[in-house]
Amino acid sequence: MSTITTAQAAEFLQARDGYLILTHVRPDGDTIGCGAGLCRALRQAGKTAYVLDNPEATELFTPYFEGLTPPEGFVPDTVVSVDMAARSLFPEGAKQYLDRVDLAIDHHPSQEFFARETCLEADKAACGEIIWKICTELGVMDAEIATPLYVAIATDCGCFVYANTTPHTHRAAAALMEQGIPVQALNKRHFRTKSMARMKLESLIIEHMHLYHQGTVAVAPVSLELIAQAGATLEDTDDIAGFLGQLKGVLHTATIREHEGGEFRISVRTKADLLNATRVCARLGGGGHKAASGCTVKGTVEEAERAILAAIDAQLAQPTQD
Repeated sequence: MSTITTAQAAEFLQARDGYLILTHVRPDGDTIGCGAGLCRALRQAGKTAYVLDNPEATELFTPYFEGLTPPEGFVPDTVVSVDMAARSLFPEGAKQYLDRVDLAIDHHPSQEFFARETCLEADKAACGEIIWKICTELGVMDAEIATPLYVAIATDCGCFVYANTTPHTHRAAAALMEQGIPVQALNKRHFRTKSMARMKLESLIIEHMHLYHQGTVAVAPVSLELIAQAGATLEDTDDIAGFLGQLKGVLHTATIREHEGGEFRISVRTKADLLNATRVCARLGGGGHKAASGCTVKGTVEEAERAILAAIDAQLAQPTQD
């Protein structure tokens, strides 16, 4: 499928109006930051723009949507999705727009090309980097735009420590910092602050995790019972997938989070040159990036663990991880 450049995406956005921006299910900092940043950039460019409310957003991220959600009865002329690779990632409230997305802006290699136009840069660590480039083409930027875009970029590369971090990632972040954003406060909020319940949950995860392949693969079932035992909430599980990767000797991790109805959402993080996370999760109907992907399975936690282990084993047996 053909894609458009960031310059072409900027021209596309400049030529239209009446925007509604969609973010994905189980929203993270990248999709939230992109939605808020693009919305503010379009408004600065003189456009009418809103971000569709995402009920799954936690209190960690909802402040970025303040004043940006549409009034009752708003009918968009142009629908844009950010950081969304697949139709399965549309939240319930966004499903009415499944067949009328005008522009998808994304960085996932597993992009399904569901939109009329797609601006895809799969080499970027975060979709926020692409939105920053588009804002540059539009000639709009200030601290209100830069703040959520910095959150988008920083959260998707683990505050610049994940393997997906590139020189472009740093250049984009530096340009955003030059707008006078509260970098230290943002980094503390998103990377250096944990609730007591989160710390208890991490302790329980270590207690219940399993190691495979001579200690290089860590699998952590995070059941509803475990979350309740820690006194934790959904917000306390934000970015829990990155936790196991801090263990010395561990190269690849799978975090299995239980949700209601026997659904298990699995987040896989890998050393991409040794194990392609996208291909692992694709075996179970998921997708994402080479070093960070996800999928959803149903059944019991034991069945979910067996399924992801089988997918990991099958992919490790492949002669190449490209």
